[in-house]
Amino acid sequence: MKAIQIHQTGGPEVLKLADLPIPEPGPGQVLIRVEATGVNFIEIYFRKGVYKASLPLVPGSEAAGTVEELGPGVTGFAAGDAVASVSVLGSYAEYALVPAASLVKVPAGLTMEQAAAAMLQGMTAHYLAYSTYPLKAGEMALVHAAAGGVGLLLTQMAVRIGARVIATVSTEEKAELAREAGASDVILYTEKEFEPEVKRLTGGKGVDVVYDSVGRTTFEGSLNCLRPRGLLALFGASSGPVPLFDLIQLSGKGSLFITRPTLWHYIATRAELEWRAGDVLGWAAKGELKLRTEHVYPLSEAAQAQSDLEARKTTGKILLEP
Repeated sequence: MKAIQIHQTGGPEVLKLADLPIPEPGPGQVLIRVEATGVNFIEIYFRKGVYKASLPLVPGSEAAGTVEELGPGVTGFAAGDAVASVSVLGSYAEYALVPAASLVKVPAGLTMEQAAAAMLQGMTAHYLAYSTYPLKAGEMALVHAAAGGVGLLLTQMAVRIGARVIATVSTEEKAELAREAGASDVILYTEKEFEPEVKRLTGGKGVDVVYDSVGRTTFEGSLNCLRPRGLLALFGASSGPVPLFDLIQLSGKGSLFITRPTLWHYIATRAELEWRAGDVLGWAAKGELKLRTEHVYPLSEAAQAQSDLEARKTTGKILLEP
């Protein structure tokens, strides 16, 4: 099979197309034929060595495809089933293994591209809006990078709940996407500082929660945009890690809360995985959650896909297709 393999950490050029044996499923595993692979920032962190992994490595964890073979002891799935997962063991490939406990079936009405686009970013948006800070109708949320994959889905979910969303984006094109997703107000941070704009829009009160995937360049301003006892959900670091921070500042800024969540702790049980995936895929299948999948690259162009994601040249979801 064709697969992307990393032999050393570094820039996009370390992503090499290779011929590898098709893996065989062990106990509790399912072999899938990958039809669409999600590209996410986590793979960039592994490629750079920010997150550690044994090398050589076939990157990727998100994919949708068709069940090819079941390992010993697997029940509930059959050859030919349309499935998706965020726990694929190397999804930048034509075939990959998935723990059966981490696999879900794709509902009728969704393409493989849509299923792959919805899983990781959709469930991330879901845990942020429904668990990390369970939004309520009438509350206000600041969503950074609102035209990105998570940002667009998170904005839609927040509006679905009845919350008001203030979005930050870099261009007018992205601002229009955020508005289409339901954002009440959109700030072009390339033209205006977002902190004074948020304070103006909230009458100086601040927002209830900030969902921040940017990190270093937005961290201080995000804290300053919160109302007393508000929460900063820092779930990414696309601009780099946040600076060292003395926790006593949380007191002076209004007894604030900070959390650094990750998806894996919010789908740790089968019941929680089925809840989040069921909601996200179900809403997408019904057309109640709009997905953007206009950036699709062949597997051989994985390096370009990651470069474009890192340079913020894309909106919505980036996919690879073997």
